[in-house]
Amino acid sequence: MSVETQKETLGFQTEVKQLLHLMIHSLYSNKEIFLRELISNASDAVDKLRFEALAKPELLEGGADLKIRVSFDKDANTVTLEDNGIGMSRDEVIAHLGTIAKSGTADFMKNLTGDQKKDSHLIGQFGVGFYSAFIVADKVDVFSRRAGLPAAEGVHWSSKGEGEFEVATLDKAERGTRIVLHLKKGEEEFADGWRLRNIVKKYSDHIALPIELPKEAPAAEGEEKPAQEWETVNRASALWTRPRTEIKDEEYQEFYKHIGHDFENPLAWSHNKVEGKLEYNSLLYVPARAPFDLYQREAPRGLKLYVQRVFIMDQAESFLPLYLRFIKGVVDSNDLSLNVSREILQKDPIIDSMKSALTKRVLDMLEKLAKNEPEQYKAFWKNFGQVLKEGPAEDFANKEKIAGLLRFASTHEEGGEQSVSLADYLARAKEGQDKIYYLTGESYAQVKNSPHLEVFRKKGIEVLLLTDRIDEWLMSYLNEFDGKSFVDVARGDLDLGKLDSEEDKKAQEEIAKEKEGLVERLKAALGDSVSEVRVSHRLTDSPAILAIGEQDLGLQMRQILEASGQKVPDSKPIFEFNPSHPLIEKLDNEQSEDRFADFSHILFDQAALAAGDSLKDPAAYVRRLNKLLVELSV
Repeated sequence: MSVETQKETLGFQTEVKQLLHLMIHSLYSNKEIFLRELISNASDAVDKLRFEALAKPELLEGGADLKIRVSFDKDANTVTLEDNGIGMSRDEVIAHLGTIAKSGTADFMKNLTGDQKKDSHLIGQFGVGFYSAFIVADKVDVFSRRAGLPAAEGVHWSSKGEGEFEVATLDKAERGTRIVLHLKKGEEEFADGWRLRNIVKKYSDHIALPIELPKEAPAAEGEEKPAQEWETVNRASALWTRPRTEIKDEEYQEFYKHIGHDFENPLAWSHNKVEGKLEYNSLLYVPARAPFDLYQREAPRGLKLYVQRVFIMDQAESFLPLYLRFIKGVVDSNDLSLNVSREILQKDPIIDSMKSALTKRVLDMLEKLAKNEPEQYKAFWKNFGQVLKEGPAEDFANKEKIAGLLRFASTHEEGGEQSVSLADYLARAKEGQDKIYYLTGESYAQVKNSPHLEVFRKKGIEVLLLTDRIDEWLMSYLNEFDGKSFVDVARGDLDLGKLDSEEDKKAQEEIAKEKEGLVERLKAALGDSVSEVRVSHRLTDSPAILAIGEQDLGLQMRQILEASGQKVPDSKPIFEFNPSHPLIEKLDNEQSEDRFADFSHILFDQAALAAGDSLKDPAAYVRRLNKLLVELSV
């Protein structure tokens, strides 16, 4: 072994210490997973070398035969994994092995619960697979040299997983990384060729480069042990290039875990080969769980890009729109050049064609999941529904298709679960109903009990209840579905079309004429607080409501803009009153204009509260209400 220099002892980042504690206390229920994680990392290192060597062939250092080797020593009780990939410099070793993957550390810590079973689900979402070595090892040595650096700049990293690690410089003739696991007492089963072969076949058969293990050919008695021979134990062919009929579900699932750094099986996948004008293979997955950075639209995302089976880019974001950023997978094209760059990806018409086809494929996959496995789709919607709602604004061509995948709460279902599709809604629509009615609000309790729904309950008309913060913005882009237009029941002058009889319409006109005097008095009393006062056709039980002008921002959108510090255009609500309500009849008969004004403002403020709005002058509301209560109690 070469003499080590520049030796120093460093402490792990706090997050790593906590993670190592979980690992060492058997966080994984299946210990053999450590080999899958280390092989996946080695595979990534080889992919990175292939890509960098396109521009700098000298990085191959005359050795283009790329592979991973797994060996063991029963006497020393060790397992060794070696790759001739890109390797690491001293700084990279400290950065990669001393901290949890650059991003997400705060989220990782925040989500740790102390419950090992629950915490185990977090592993893999932060690129922490290397530390799984400590499940079976009480000491880990890493020897590495980055391709292109001189042999004297090799590095040795060593740790017992107890809060600190040592780093030293040493000579390393070959580029790449060698990891030596010193197995714990009781883990001797892994220092065995048959056991290691089975693990490789089980978890890493899909890896698209040779994984070699020593040939076990014992020497005859009295003969010298033959020179070490190696044999490939995996298929070493890219899974996505193989025919679908030859691939088992378990292989698809293991491949997903490899590329997605996930520990759960995906909800669905789609494997496709395109031939003709364009030629490419794609393998797309829908994860079962949302990553922590799902709502950070600028976070890295995208598919793994290969060109003619050569790895090019880890997160190629040009192949799917942003609202499908949760999709994982691989695309392998024969039509792109090997030296493809991000700039070319953004401009190439071939990419646009592939993006269009891959987007349609994902939407088809989700449609199929919704139709054939509704419970699985429910799980998908819970995790990714709000992101999918970004679709109609971003993808005009697929607006109708995306709308069909959306799920909403409605007055038809109790409990507020978002389980109603637009197709379900239209299938239950009343005869003559040519609109899809909806109401937005801050919470399910608020919209479910909104006075705006009173006439709909009376007539048995279903209304969609939208409470996600994105919903009002979504509906500004979603104008119609299946030829039926959307109508916000809190906006403008409600027109139920054929759902109102001619008698109803005539009666409404007569009452409006009869109450013209009350309308004028209310306008004078409420003054600048309202844009209009009118008789309501929406109410059956409440005395008054506030409606929004056709072109005005809704309350939900106003609150979002105000919270983000943006200037909100001035708008005033429409005050609608229920002429048959006892309070309105009492108001109509009030002789004192002062009492009439106080009473009008109380009704206005109550209507604002029922709509989920805050009062502009709460003290004035309390003063008027107290004054009224005193008068009533005298």
